[in-house]
Amino acid sequence: MIEAFTRALAQLTDRKILVILLRVVLLTILLFALFGVAAYFGLVWLFTWLGWTDGGFAAAAAAAIIAILTGVLLFRIVAIFVLNIFSDDIVDAVEQRYYPEFAEQAKPPGYALGIRMGLASAGRALGYNILAIPLYVLLLVTGVGLPVAFFTINAVLLGRDLQDMVAARHVDDYRALSADWSLSKLQRFILGLIAALLLAVPFVNFLAPVLAAAMASHLVHGKKKERSA
Repeated sequence: MIEAFTRALAQLTDRKILVILLRVVLLTILLFALFGVAAYFGLVWLFTWLGWTDGGFAAAAAAAIIAILTGVLLFRIVAIFVLNIFSDDIVDAVEQRYYPEFAEQAKPPGYALGIRMGLASAGRALGYNILAIPLYVLLLVTGVGLPVAFFTINAVLLGRDLQDMVAARHVDDYRALSADWSLSKLQRFILGLIAALLLAVPFVNFLAPVLAAAMASHLVHGKKKERSA
């Protein structure tokens, strides 16, 4: 796990990875900006409907607050959705450098599958976290275990998503992986936990999706090579 992290960190200096990272960051920011614009026009319409003739400034202020809160609360979901779109490019860059034999055998899934995987990942994250709201509220009231519950749930979800991003290049159905392409539950959990923690750190969270995808590539291929040896 440590070796996978250090290799992923070192590859951030690669030109190909830097270009992908820039795309991920820009698209993530763009999505939140579009949400803010949509919130502004929606609030302007609402204020007009309510009869507030001078609600432009209030709508702009409210939209800015909504965009900021959405960024804080939903950054992990949006970032992983965007990552799925470019995940094949990240995994390919790692394979070309460290696992050329796997790169030659890969069957790039394409952006369409990446978008579908991203939507499925976002849906699971949103759904499970909504279901966990009563637990979050209970733990918040008691003052014990809220961060543990939040990071545990999201670590489980992220670990599986990251594994599937890598396997999707090499299997026909990433939803039914053989043991050769599957990480252990503990490996998936630790991988997902690292990704969830990185996504919670301001500024580092922009690097987190690319780092996590590169780490997943090293872990999955490392296990595949061990089984083949």
